[in-house]
Amino acid sequence: MNQAADNLRDSSGAAVRPPIAWALAAIAGLAFDWLYPRPFLPAAVPVGWLGGIVFLAGLGLLIWAATTFRRAGTQIQTTQPTSAIVEEGPYRFTRNPIYIGMFLGLTGLAIAFDSLWLIALLVLFYLVIRYGVVAREEAYLERKFGDVYVAYKARVRRWL
Repeated sequence: MNQAADNLRDSSGAAVRPPIAWALAAIAGLAFDWLYPRPFLPAAVPVGWLGGIVFLAGLGLLIWAATTFRRAGTQIQTTQPTSAIVEEGPYRFTRNPIYIGMFLGLTGLAIAFDSLWLIALLVLFYLVIRYGVVAREEAYLERKFGDVYVAYKARVRRWL
């Protein structure tokens, strides 16, 4: 059997690659906002600054989490085998800091562009990530690591 087939079997089988889902949500939200703007914040809110801060907080969390994965020597991509349960860095507080970073990024864009469309697509993005990615990752990690992952799951919350 070739390595590609082995990797396919030794992976979460996520329904979608999270960065692609994120980009599609962001692009669709901005396109809908351009075609049919739906603001949701009061005019007095400094949307650019506030949105930028939230976006950068999400980006920072995502980078911290990805760097922690790399240092542990395990894969970030959902299509690749996981070699370890990472419990350092942001993984002490949440099992999914990369996805939280992505949620914050979309929230920051929604605020910066004052776009209700981006908020609506954030909800859809959450549902896709929660049920199409995280649920499959959790089942995969439990199969692969057994009690080690179950104990980690008992100690650390899925989100926050």
